Amino acid sequence: MGKANFTPSNVGNHGGDIPKPPPLPGRSGAPQQAGIAPRTVRFRKPDRGRGLKTGIYGPGGIGKTSLAAMAPGPVVFFDLDRSLGVLDLDVDIIEDIHTWADLRSALQGDGWDGVRTIVIDSVTKAEEMAIAHTLETVRHEKGMLVTSIEGYGFGKGVQHVFGTFLPLLADLDRHVMAGRNVILIAHDCTETVPNPAGDDYIRYEPRLQSPKSGKASIRHRFREEMDNLWFIGYDVIAKDNKGVGSGTRTIYPTEQPHCMAKSRTIQEPIEYIPGIDPVWHLIFNKEKSNVG
Repeated sequence: MGKANFTPSNVGNHGGDIPKPPPLPGRSGAPQQAGIAPRTVRFRKPDRGRGLKTGIYGPGGIGKTSLAAMAPGPVVFFDLDRSLGVLDLDVDIIEDIHTWADLRSALQGDGWDGVRTIVIDSVTKAEEMAIAHTLETVRHEKGMLVTSIEGYGFGKGVQHVFGTFLPLLADLDRHVMAGRNVILIAHDCTETVPNPAGDDYIRYEPRLQSPKSGKASIRHRFREEMDNLWFIGYDVIAKDNKGVGSGTRTIYPTEQPHCMAKSRTIQEPIEYIPGIDPVWHLIFNKEKSNVG
């Protein structure tokens, strides 16, 4: 028996030509989306001179500010929590920052030449400023101002705050692309984590807006934006239903069951002794070794 001769004219019972598939995007004859024209692709090496974005969070008094102050200098602080006055740190603060508009205006202004690291202490306080700014400038859909984010209606207030907060990250990105490091210090909170693989569990996370729906989550966007997000915690073990510890501290640079974290550089927990640089020399020595 000879081989069957399958051609478009004799495949199937209808006998007609098989319709041609639509052209792949970019192929000759492909429809173009309005306002988008094809262009020649160009290539370059990744930016090596950009700064790093680092988030640090943990309980009050554990040494977050002191750790940030040990980053490559000169280091300047947005002292939003007004905590530097009681710490003996060799850093400068940006003056006259009282509102959300003050914070963004300073970041967009001149005078940053020579600064190596910018610290916002804390981004939790910055979020409070963003909330206040939202209430002062964003009206209810009926035209009046409200006194709380709940006053906008279910789910609408957090979306407005999210929209107010995001441009701050763009302001900081401009400094990062100019070669400055950015450190954002946050307070901590505990959160129940949905676990598709088993029981839900509780862990530490940065204290930033994060609705249960996941929408308009400043906390999650904060994590995505950072090159590093570190949790600093006291070393405590449970014994006879009591916490036992000696006051030692550990920096957790990567995700653990008890804390949200990430790092593009460091993988193992590091002991933190206040006054001694535990991480910056590791990060920036590795960054230098990758250049060229």
